[in-house]
Parts: sequence; structure tokens; C-alpha cells
Amino acid sequence: MTCPNRQRRRSHGKSDPVDALSAARAAQGGEATAEAKTRTGNVEAIRALRVARRSATKARNDALNQMRALLVTGSDELRAAYRGTSVWRMVTAAARLRPSDPTTPAGATKFALRDLARRVQALEAEIDALDAVLVPLVTATAPELMARHGVGPETAGALLVAAGDNPERLRTEAKFAHLCGSSPIEASSGLIVRKRLNRGGDRRANEALWRIVMVRKVSDPRTRHYVERRTKEGRSKREIMHCLKRYVAQKLYPLLASINEPLDNR
Repeated sequence: MTCPNRQRRRSHGKSDPVDALSAARAAQGGEATAEAKTRTGNVEAIRALRVARRSATKARNDALNQMRALLVTGSDELRAAYRGTSVWRMVTAAARLRPSDPTTPAGATKFALRDLARRVQALEAEIDALDAVLVPLVTATAPELMARHGVGPETAGALLVAAGDNPERLRTEAKFAHLCGSSPIEASSGLIVRKRLNRGGDRRANEALWRIVMVRKVSDPRTRHYVERRTKEGRSKREIMHCLKRYVAQKLYPLLASINEPLDNR
């Protein structure tokens, strides 16, 4: 699998012949060594289900934000009715609204709140139905990964999708860390030797590593001790987070590299 050279594309433009020639030169020169994902196993099923779940989650959050915006700009009476309530109590109450006249400002606001609340409830039911399939599938695909501290179905699913059904194509944990955007990038010049943040890679996998680290910073004594020690050494919070994400990627890669093996042989 060969990707076009982006620097050459910026300077010479893009066309199918140019991309084909660039890919052929990269393959002949040994620069193109990436192997495509097979997309024939459980991970491909997880990826498809996560696409539907992600869109449903985004639509639900959008509807909730729209409800809050309507309440902020609504009448004092309407704001007072929902002040201090939790999100789901607000949704449940709004779904039962009976606007008298939807052509008036107050009635139209209640009408819109009711429709948005019912949309949130429908999307929440859709997410629950997807989770009922996703969670057992992720657990069966990578039980050892799910057993690690701080790893849940959402983060495990993101890491599995990043690795693919044939994670052995990544070969080393360093390449997996680079894929997740958690590996340091050389940014040295002259006498200055430093590394910078890797802003590339799979950003959803990077977010999954961030979530795992955040959970461990709260509930794992060893992680808290590491943060305290590195803070005393003068490291910034961002630098500590980078180190922890790299460490998590290193420890989780062997579990991802064995997902294509039969469960009885693990």
C-alpha cells in the first residue's frame, strides 16, 4: 500500500498520473513499506459498528446542546422549570411537554424542546442497541486488552480499529505508537536537540490513549507516583502526558498483536 508524497503534491499539484508515478517511485525506492489492513475479521465489524455509534453520539450531543440553547433564550418561566435539573430529567420532562399553540414564541419553544427531547431518547436507544453488540464483540476479540486498568469498550475499540485485523503488519510497538500519534518526532537543529509532539497518526487512537492515561492518573497509584516524580523533576503536564501515552502504547501493543490468534492459543 502506497500513499502519495504530500510534499511533492503541494509543489507539483495532483492528478492520477502524478499519483501513480509517485507511488511507483516510492515502491521502487523502498520508501513504501506499509501493508494494508485486511478488513476480514472482528475488527472490521467493530469499525463498522463504531461508525454508526459515533454518528448517533454526535447527533445526540448536538440535540442536547440545542435544547440548552433554547432554554437559555426561552422565557423566565421555562428556565425556572428546568433550573437545577439533571440532563436526563430535563430530557424526560421535555419529552412530555404539550405546547398549546406552536405558532407563538412560547409554544414554538416548547414544541421544539419536545421534538429534540424525543430525538435524544431515540438516539440513546440506538446507542444502547449498538453497545449491546459492540461490548461483547470487543471483549471476545481482545479479552486481555479489556482486562487492563483504564481500558473500556470505547478505548479498546478505537485501538483495535487502529491496529486492524492484521496488527502484525505494524511489526513493532514503536510503529504502533507512531500510528497512534504518541511517538516523539525529532525537531533538532544545530546545537539544539529536542523532540516535538507527533500531530499525525490516528487521532481517535490517540484520544483513546489519553483517556486511559487520565483514568490511571486518578485511580492507579503507580501512575500518580510517576506524575509526582516527574513534576518534581521540572517536567510540564504536557510532557508527562506524552510520556505516559507512549508507555501505554508500548504495553498494550503485544495484546493487540495477538488478536488474530485463536482464543484457545492465547
